Amino acid sequence: MKSNRRKFLQNLGLGTGAALVHLPTHAKNEYSSSGKPKAQIFNMCGYAAPKLSKVRIGFVGLGNRGPGAVKRMSQISAVEIIALCDKDPKRVDKQQLVLEKANLPKARAYSGENGWKAMCESQDIDLIYICTPWSLHTPMALYAMNQGKHTAVEVPAAKTIDECWQLVETSEKTKKHCMMLENTCYDFFEQMTLNMARNGVFGELFHAEGAYIHNLLEANFKISTYSDMWRLRENANRNGNLYPTHGLGPISQCLNINRGDNFDHLVAISSNDFQMGKMAKDLASKDPFYKEFVGKPFRGNMNTLIIKTHKGKTIMLQHDVTSTRPYSRIHLLSGTKGIAQKWPEPGKIALGESWMSEKELKEIEQNYTTPLVKHIGEIAKTIGGHGGMDFMMDWRLIDNLRNGLPLDQDVYDAAAWSSVAHASEMSVAKRGKTVDIPDFTRGAWSKNTPVSLTLDGGGNTEVRKV
Repeated sequence: MKSNRRKFLQNLGLGTGAALVHLPTHAKNEYSSSGKPKAQIFNMCGYAAPKLSKVRIGFVGLGNRGPGAVKRMSQISAVEIIALCDKDPKRVDKQQLVLEKANLPKARAYSGENGWKAMCESQDIDLIYICTPWSLHTPMALYAMNQGKHTAVEVPAAKTIDECWQLVETSEKTKKHCMMLENTCYDFFEQMTLNMARNGVFGELFHAEGAYIHNLLEANFKISTYSDMWRLRENANRNGNLYPTHGLGPISQCLNINRGDNFDHLVAISSNDFQMGKMAKDLASKDPFYKEFVGKPFRGNMNTLIIKTHKGKTIMLQHDVTSTRPYSRIHLLSGTKGIAQKWPEPGKIALGESWMSEKELKEIEQNYTTPLVKHIGEIAKTIGGHGGMDFMMDWRLIDNLRNGLPLDQDVYDAAAWSSVAHASEMSVAKRGKTVDIPDFTRGAWSKNTPVSLTLDGGGNTEVRKV
C-alpha cells in the first residue's frame, strides 16, 4: 500500500497518468476485496450522545481564534472552562484574566509542546475545543476522541484525504462527536436561506456558489500574525483551494450534502501567483528573515473549482487570499423557482426575473428566520464573534450536547468539506483533471436526514450576564 501511494504521488508530480485521478486509499482496511467501501462502524449522522448537565471544556490554541472562543464560552451558563492550553504559557495567563473578569474559577493551565496531550487525558473534560494551526487539527482531534472526549475543531478539520478518513473512523469507533467549527453556517442570511431551501421556496436547487475571497496578503507575511509563519508556509507549498469550508459549508447544507446527496467529483484550476512571490522577494531584500520564502512555489492568486454531486447538481467554489478586492463568500443558491445571493452585501433574493424589494425581503425574513436565530440571534449580536454567528455556533453546540441532540455539523461534514482542499490540489497538479471525492458516509448519505432547524428538545441553555 505504501509503495502504491508513493508511485501515485510520483506520477502526480511528473504530470503523467490517466485523465481521471482516483484518490489514494487511506489504509489497508478502507475497501473490501470487491473494491467497494466497507460498511460504517457506526453512523454518526443524527447521533445523539448521552446528555451532559454541564459541558466541561478544555481549550487548546490561544493565539488567534482561541481567545474569542474562551470569551464566548465564558458567557454560557452550562459551560465549565476546566483547562487552557497553549505552547506559550503567557497566552494561557492572559485567558485566565478573562475568566477572572467573568467571575469564573481559574482553569488548569497546560503549556509546552505536549501539554495538550495531558489535557486530553484528563478525566474531568467532556469537550476539547481546538484552535491551533491547520496541521495540528487532525492529530489533536484524534487523540482527544481516543481519550473519550468530544471535539470541536477549527476549519479546516483536516488537510489530507487520509486525515479525513482518520477522523471519520475514529469518531465512528469512539462514538464521540467531531464537529468542525464552521461559523458561516450560523450567519443570519445563510440560516434564512437554508430554511427557505428546506421549504422549497427556490424550487429544486441545482447550482450553488461559495468562496473565500479575503485579502490576507500582508497578514500572512507579518511575523507577529501567525506563530512560526505557519499560514504563510501553507500558502508557499500548496496550490489549490486551501480554505474551502467558509463558502462550502452553508451551501452544502442547503443541498443536503451527506443527507440526501453527496459530492461525486471535482475539477480545479489555479491562476499563477502574481503577488506572494514578489512580496517575499521584496521583503527579503530588506530583512534576511524572509529569504527562505524566496523562490517558493506559492499557490495561485485565484483557485476556481467545480464540484458535481451524485444527483447531478453543481457547486462553484473560489479561493483568493491575496488580491486587492472586497471580502466575499458569494453564497449563491440557484433553483428552479428562484435565487439568493449575499455578496456583495446586503443579501438579495429573486423569485422571478427581478430582485425583491426591501419590503418583500422583510416579509421573507419574518417568515423564514430560523428558530435558532429567533431564540438567540439578538443576544449573539451583542456578544459578537463575526457579527454574532460565532456565538450562535457555540451556543448551539453546547445546547445540543447538554440535551443529547444530534449536532448540525457531524464528522462526515468535517471530512467532506475539508477533503475538497486536497482534491483541488490534485486536480490543479493534473492541469484541471477530474478528481473523485470520497463518500465518507459509505452510502449512508442516501438515508441520512437533513439538519434539524428546530429547537425541539433543547433551547434551554442560559446565557450569563457578564
